Amino acid sequence: MSNPLYQMTPKEIVAELDKYIIGQDQAKKSVAVALRNRYRRSLLPDEMRDEVTPKNILMMGPTGVGKTEIARRLAKLMDAPFVKVEATKFTEVGYVGRDVDSMIRDLVESSIRITKQKRLEEKYSIAEEIAEEKIVEAIVPGKKKAAQPGQAKTPFDFIMGGLQQQQQSQQPEQSDDRQESEIELTREQVRQQLRGGKLDEQYIEVEVTDNPQSNQLDVGNEGMSIAIGNIFDAMGGGQRKKKKKATVKEARKILREEEAQNLIDMDQVTSEALENAEQNGIIFIDEIDKIASGGALRSGADVSREGVQRDILPIVEGSVVNTKHGPVKTDHVLFIGAGAFHVSKPTDLIPELQGRFPIRVELENLTREAFIQILTVPENALLKQHKMLLETEGVKVTFSDDAVQKIAEIAFMTNEQTENIGARRLHTIMEKLLEDISFDIPDSEKDEITIDEEYVKNKFIDRIMADDIDRYIL
Repeated sequence: MSNPLYQMTPKEIVAELDKYIIGQDQAKKSVAVALRNRYRRSLLPDEMRDEVTPKNILMMGPTGVGKTEIARRLAKLMDAPFVKVEATKFTEVGYVGRDVDSMIRDLVESSIRITKQKRLEEKYSIAEEIAEEKIVEAIVPGKKKAAQPGQAKTPFDFIMGGLQQQQQSQQPEQSDDRQESEIELTREQVRQQLRGGKLDEQYIEVEVTDNPQSNQLDVGNEGMSIAIGNIFDAMGGGQRKKKKKATVKEARKILREEEAQNLIDMDQVTSEALENAEQNGIIFIDEIDKIASGGALRSGADVSREGVQRDILPIVEGSVVNTKHGPVKTDHVLFIGAGAFHVSKPTDLIPELQGRFPIRVELENLTREAFIQILTVPENALLKQHKMLLETEGVKVTFSDDAVQKIAEIAFMTNEQTENIGARRLHTIMEKLLEDISFDIPDSEKDEITIDEEYVKNKFIDRIMADDIDRYIL
C-alpha cells in the first residue's frame, strides 16, 4: 500500500499507459478505474474491505492490438505481482497441460521475487560496508592470518603453531601494537583506493557461501518439491564456505548480495509476499476465447474446454490455494481475461464465468494513423529501437516522413489482405526493410543512411505485387 504509484488518479494511470500504448482508450480507462478502486478499497474500514471484491475485466480484440501490453505495463507501473497465463495451457492436464492452481503458485513466486528485491535494496547500504571490510581484510590480512598463511591441518601445524605462540609471548608487547597500527594504516590506504575505484581490476580471494545446485525431488504436486541437497547440508552443520578468486569489482558485487541476503528475514519476506499476492496480485488470462465452446456442438475437445472453464471458475470466484509458501486466498486478486473472440463469443463461456468478468472492453483494429503513431510516438517506439541498434555500430539511419507513412500503409494493407496480426506486422516489415543495411554494416562505407518512400517501395514491390496475384490463384 505504501507504493506512491498506488495512489495515482485514473487520469495519471492512463497518461502513463499512453507513453507505451497507442489508442485503446476505453481499455485503458477500465483498467485505470479497476486499479484506483483497489486504492479506494485499502482506505475502507476492515469489515467493509473484505466485502469489496475487484471487478474483473474481459478484453476482446484481435491479436496485436495491445491487450497483453496494457496488462504488462500496468503491473510494471504498480510494481504489483503479475502473471500472464495462456488458458490453453490448462487443457488436457497430464498430457500437455498444467494444473489450474499453478497460476496462483506462479503469482506467489512473482510476489516473493518483488518483495525480496525490495528488502535487499533496503539492506544494500549496510551490506556494502560489510563487503568493503571483507575485501580490505582479503587484501591486507590481519596479524593472525599473516602468521598462519597455510590452512592445511597436520600434526606439524600444531607443533609449529605452539612454537610461534611461545616466541610471540616472549616478544615485547610494544612491537605487537606497532604491527597492529601499521596494518590499520595500510588498511586505511587500501580503503581509500578501493573507494576511488583504483583496485577494481585486481584479483583477490574471498570466502563465499557454497550454494551447490541442489537436486530437486518432485513429490507429485506441481511446485511442491524437496531439495535433497539442502537436507544433507542441514545434517552436515549448515552452510559451507568456499574460496573464490575474483576481481575486486566482482567480489564487491558477490559479497554485497550475500551480506544483504543474510540481513533479511526470509520468514517476514514470505508473509509479506503472500499478503501482497492476495491484495495486489494481477493475473492476465490470455486466449480465454480458446476455451469457449463455440456453437451448440459439444463433443470431443469442447468437453475438455468446458472442463477448463469449470476449473478456472473457483479460482476467479475466490478460493484458497495451497502453495509451498502457505495458503493463498484468491478473493481479491484482479483477473484480466483477453481473447480475439473471432470464432467464439463471450456468451459462449459458461454463464458463471461470464458473470465473474463484469467489465467488458472491446479493443479496436489498428488504423493507418495508429501504425504511424506506433512507429514514432511511444517511448520505446519501433523506429527509435532500430535507430539505436544501428547507431551502436556507428551508422546513423534517418527515416523521412513519407517513408514512415509508406511503412504504416504497407502494414495496414498487408493486415487487410492476409491475416490481421495487428502491430506485430510492423516488426516483420521493419526487419525486412533494414535487413540489407544490418547485414552490410561492418563493411559499409556510409555513416549516414536516409530511408525515403522510394527505398521502402523498392523493398516491398515484389511482396505487394505477389500478394495481389496470390489472391486470384487457387
